[in-house]
Amino acid sequence: MQQRTSFTYKLTPAQQKELIDILQYGNYQPLSIPYTITAASGDDVTVALYKSGKCLVQGRKAEDFVTFVLEPLVLKHAEIGYEDVLHPEGARPHMGVDESGKGDYFGPLVVAAAYVDEFLVKKMREMNVRDSKRITSDDVALDMGKKLRRMLGKKFAVVRIGPEAYNRLYAKMRNVNSILAWAHARAIENLLQVCPACPRAISDQFGNASQVKKALMKLGRQIELEQRHKAESDMAVAAASVIARDIFLRALKDLENEYGTKFPKGASSAVREAATRLAKAKGPAILLKVAKCHFSTTDEVLRTIGSDRSALGPEGQAVSKPVSDHFRRRRPAESMAAEAE
Repeated sequence: MQQRTSFTYKLTPAQQKELIDILQYGNYQPLSIPYTITAASGDDVTVALYKSGKCLVQGRKAEDFVTFVLEPLVLKHAEIGYEDVLHPEGARPHMGVDESGKGDYFGPLVVAAAYVDEFLVKKMREMNVRDSKRITSDDVALDMGKKLRRMLGKKFAVVRIGPEAYNRLYAKMRNVNSILAWAHARAIENLLQVCPACPRAISDQFGNASQVKKALMKLGRQIELEQRHKAESDMAVAAASVIARDIFLRALKDLENEYGTKFPKGASSAVREAATRLAKAKGPAILLKVAKCHFSTTDEVLRTIGSDRSALGPEGQAVSKPVSDHFRRRRPAESMAAEAE
């Protein structure tokens, strides 16, 4: 089996001290890496301890370092090679659900569901599949997502809600978590069409835990749904997160090609500047086609160009209204499906 070449751990202050001593007095060469407390290289391995407490271990012998140094001397527990003993449920048949694009002003909201069993979990470990938020390179996320989709065949499902559809849904539902709940439920339902015997679905905890359950239809109501914090530690959820990010990045690139401009990720000052340039060049209403307009970024951009939400028309004004309780009532899933791309 191919060894993993990258590991990330969050260390306590006491664990950080243990690691600093090991790197300082062991057979390691010190390195200078920005934002680190200490960093060093050894035999085909690089170890960096960042000021945030995050420890990154990389290299051809990264797994050996974790197994023989980090686990026994710093973490004081063993997991590598014992995953199925410590967490046997992780390799049993189930699906994971996760999203991408929720915090990105430009582009769609993408929710993916991925099925795993013992064989697929082993293959994903060999690929070093992990939560997409731990993948800092878009190229790596795109490549891993493509490989996962190829490996899973039909055993994954994607719900992509483009900006225009997202803005219509938000104007009606008034709540991001309601949109997420519907999209998670739809992804679960779609994957159950292919894997009807799947007994369990895991997703990250967001909003009211009952929202996804209420949005499920006939097939989904028969599945055990588990929502938990840090669900991305589950391999199925991690795989879903990578697939969702892969599809999000490809959709964002399609938007860039369509409009001939760069759409930065996130909701930074660079995003506001890009949105301002686009609104000036093509008119404020263009934001409804490329962005999630309930973000405060929309109001900042409109103020910058001397305009307001009236320039977006009735739909754009509706997207900005405060959340009202009466939209918490369920809408039929079939009618909502028509809103998504």
